[in-house]
Order: sequence, then structure tokens, then C-alpha cells
Amino acid sequence: MHKVVLITGAAQRIGKETAKVFAEDNWNVIIHFNSSFEAASELAAELNTKRSGSACIIQADLDIDADVERLILESKEAYGRMDALINNASSFYSTPLPNISYEDWDKLIGSNLKGPLFLTKGLAPMLEEAKGSVINITDINIDKGLPGFSIYPLKERIAAITKVLAKELAPNIRVNAVSPGTINTPGKSWSEEELAKIVSKIPLTKSK
Repeated sequence: MHKVVLITGAAQRIGKETAKVFAEDNWNVIIHFNSSFEAASELAAELNTKRSGSACIIQADLDIDADVERLILESKEAYGRMDALINNASSFYSTPLPNISYEDWDKLIGSNLKGPLFLTKGLAPMLEEAKGSVINITDINIDKGLPGFSIYPLKERIAAITKVLAKELAPNIRVNAVSPGTINTPGKSWSEEELAKIVSKIPLTKSK
């Protein structure tokens, strides 16, 4: 039986490439998305062309509690097992202090903190049965203090939660965090000077 992974925010960027890696390793992939229906559908079709029934899509807004609970339920039902959860989805936008609102707080805490925690809670029984894994995608910039991003540093708490859950869910569920560096964003182009500056800060001094 194929192992199963749920990847949040899997329609684009890191989530998309992660889904492809798991599919290549013969896993069944649950592609979560919020608004990127077309991109999620295209990815699922691509993976299913290579192996029929290997991918499905589930829409959910991680800012909405009921959507998180539905995502848990539908993910459980998709393939009848769960071997890995990758909390990749993330909202990120500028919130200068004079302009912040309660709505901004709710939007940023949903996908960056509350969603990952409650998805882990809801899927823990199946993950424990499979002796599975939870991987939380954090951010290399969360402890640097980005001016104009007064709410986003709450994402740092997912790193702390990872440490807690790694002990609480051991030994049957492994919980780890991955903190990516600079990622090339679709639709954004860097000048040669900007790219050289970014690459110079990467120990391997390589970009892709």
C-alpha cells in the first residue's frame, strides 16, 4: 500500500516541488490549496498521469476553523491512512504597525500557526498508527526583525511548538522543522546584482 502525505499550500512553489518529490518516491499526495484551484488541479493531473489515483486536491481556508476540521476529515477519508503531514502553507504580507488590524492578525495566525497545530492534533492518531512524521516549514527570517512586518514573526512560534510536539508525540511520530532560505518566487524577477547579493549569502553559493 502506498504511503500518504498531506501537504498544505501544495499548489505552488515549495509545496508543489515537495509534492513532486513524494510522488516520485511512490507516495500518494493530498494537495491542499486555498484559492489556487487551477494550479492545484494541474499538479494533480500531472501526478495522476504518471500514476493513476496518486494525487487528489482539497480546498480549505486555514483561517477558518471549520475549514481546518473539514480538511482533517477529508484527508483521513482520501486514502484511509496518513504517513506524513507537511505544514507548508503560509500567509505573508507587510503589516506596518500604524496599519495593523485584528483581521490581519487572524489571517496571519491561521496558516502560520493555528492551522498547523490543529492539523497535527487532528491527524495525530493516524500518524501514530503509521509511525509517521510531521514537518513544519518555518522561515529563515523570522528572528531577524523585518521592519514593516510586525505580525509575521508569530511564525517563530511554530518552531517552538515543533520542539514541544517532538517530545510530546515521540516515539511514534517524528516532528521536525525546516527553515528554507530565499526562494525564487514565480512572477518576480531579480536583477543580476540582486541575485548575486542573495547567492553570496548562501554557503553553497549556488542558485536554481
